[in-house]
Formats: sequence, C-alpha cells, structure tokens
Amino acid sequence: MIEKILKSHLIPSENYIYGFADLTGLLNKKFKGFNYGISIGRRLNYAIVDNIIDGPTKEYYSHYRQINEDLALLSQRISADLNNHNFETINIAPTVSTDDLDTIYFNTLRTDVSHKMVATRAGLGWIGKTDLLITKRFGPRLRLTSILLKSPVIPKSKPIDISRCGTCIICVEICPAKAANGRIWDITIEREDFFDPWKCRNQCAEFGRLRLGMDARVCGICVAACPKGSR
Repeated sequence: MIEKILKSHLIPSENYIYGFADLTGLLNKKFKGFNYGISIGRRLNYAIVDNIIDGPTKEYYSHYRQINEDLALLSQRISADLNNHNFETINIAPTVSTDDLDTIYFNTLRTDVSHKMVATRAGLGWIGKTDLLITKRFGPRLRLTSILLKSPVIPKSKPIDISRCGTCIICVEICPAKAANGRIWDITIEREDFFDPWKCRNQCAEFGRLRLGMDARVCGICVAACPKGSR
C-alpha cells in the first residue's frame, strides 16, 4: 500500500528514484517511534548542470531552488496521502534556508535528519569524496527529500555502507575550496575526517556574492564534474 501511494505521486517516474530505509537507532530521540523512512530523489536538469564550469550559474541557482520547492510540495502531498490511509508520518523538508545555515545550523552544519543518511540506508547511493550523495542512476545530479514512518517498510535494496568511488579524485581536484582530502567514505567515518563543510560553505557564499550578486550558498562544480550519472 505504501509503495503504491508513493508511486502514484512520482510522475513522470523517470525523473525520480526512491527507496525504503530501516532507521532503527539512527535518529534523534525526538523522532521516537519513527524508525523507518522513505527517501525520494528528483533528478536535476542535465543541460543546466553541464553548463557549470568554474562556478554556479544563475540558471543553476534558480533550478536548484525550484527543484527543492517542488520536492517540498511533493513530499507534503505524499505525507498527507499516507496520513489519509492511517500511516503516521513526519515530512522532512528537502533543504534549509540561508538564514538557518547562518543561525540554527551554523555551529555544526548538520540537520536533525540527514537526507543522505536515509538514502544510503535505502540503498540509493553512497557518499562521495566531496560529501555528495552519489546514486546509481543519477550520480550526484539530484535533490533529496525524506519522509519518516512508524509503520515498518521492507527495504528493496541493501543499505550501502561504503563508497564506490574507488580511486577517482576528480571532485577532490576540482573543488575550488579544497574541502576534500580524498579519503574514502564508509559508515564508520565522520564527515569532518574526509570533508570540511565550512570551507565548502564559505566558498559557496563567495560564489553567491560574486557570481550571483545575492546572499546565497551554492556551487555545483563537483556535481557537474562527477562522471557518475552523467550523459
């Protein structure tokens, strides 16, 4: 029933990936009882991403924001539909605002629920060397949203516990912030051991000021450079 409801909203289906995750023991106590999750990914436009060369474009920034807004509305509709069928849910927004990044999350740059964690537990992908979720189908060219559930769901794929990037260091070398050290991710490693999110954040803010003329946090260089999922 849950999957049938979910798939009825993911139209056209070729733009989306999804998976189910067992999150038992992985979430903050505030989410007690919600031990399962749905991870939904919406692909980005290939042509827009391909146009990113040495920094973000206004077209990419606009597209990035629009996909986040579309995903937020989509996950709200799916949650409401599930609730109408007596499934308890918590909808997790696809992103945080610039104001939130400068206040609530400034000290850690972490959110209450990691969309990437839910996605790896759902078997959709792994974490790359610049802290992107790399999926089998779209590579890093997507945005994510998550829905938490109390009702058990059976994952269709095994959780992914280790990176599949191998020896590739394209994103490490091209990163203008030099935020990655090339160390490979697995579920035992802390983010800060392979990637410096503050360096990335500062570079994104600089791009926002210099290239977009606004207070924004965006880059996209490593998204465009990754060979996984590219055309």
